[in-house]
Amino acid sequence: MKISPPDAVEIRNIAGKGRGVFARHNIPAGTIFERAPLLIIPSRDVLGPQTGVLLSNYIFEYGRGRVALALGYGSLYNHSWTPNARYQDAGRRVKEFVAVSNISAGEEITINYNGDSQDLSPVAFDVL
Repeated sequence: MKISPPDAVEIRNIAGKGRGVFARHNIPAGTIFERAPLLIIPSRDVLGPQTGVLLSNYIFEYGRGRVALALGYGSLYNHSWTPNARYQDAGRRVKEFVAVSNISAGEEITINYNGDSQDLSPVAFDVL
């Protein structure tokens, strides 16, 4: 599987929120707009007391005793209960990001951190 830098998205700052990922052009529903390679790490190396919580805000669960840091923009998408995108595993050590609705140029791209756009289970932070 070819992995290239995504040309459909860019990073912007959001007042009071930090960084977010935004569409550079219109992205139709169903489009895979990013394939992010994953860096797999033992969870004890990330979630232990010596690392603090900063890195834990950017990782995905990845099987028993492991987590994944998505490279590219993959670990920078913000959470939403009404996301316009989702992520899915795409082969070994790759996540794909797919539009679940039409995304307009300039619109922030969000995902549900629970992995399912319909899952309203609590997350470990206050949702803005």
